[in-house]
Amino acid sequence: MRRWEEPKKPKARIEIIPMIDVMMFLLVFFVLLSLNVIPALGVKTALPSASTAHDLQVNLNAVVTVPLTGDVQLEGKSVSLDALPQLLKQKEKPNTKLSVIVNADKGVDFQRVLEVLDALKGNGFEAISFATKRK
Repeated sequence: MRRWEEPKKPKARIEIIPMIDVMMFLLVFFVLLSLNVIPALGVKTALPSASTAHDLQVNLNAVVTVPLTGDVQLEGKSVSLDALPQLLKQKEKPNTKLSVIVNADKGVDFQRVLEVLDALKGNGFEAISFATKRK
């Protein structure tokens, strides 16, 4: 009598790579969902009202550079000290506050920096900062 060998059935294997792919997809899905559902700025509140409330102003920055040569530059372009306030006023937009950053070289004569500061303050620019670097 002849006996036929039955083919060996392979043992069932659990493939882990597709399972990892599915888990990563679910993780990304829930992270993105939670970012849209939970506000990033904190808990939603009902703010009280006031008759003197006003809108927050968005800040714009303008960089005024005073290099060693002593001339004045606005955003990298040379300008005269007299024309500087008018050019800065052109940069201002409604409902925004213009912050001026004075970037003066440490070798510049202090009197020249004060002239720039005086020209800015005299024309209504109050938010003036000086650029420095950390020691």
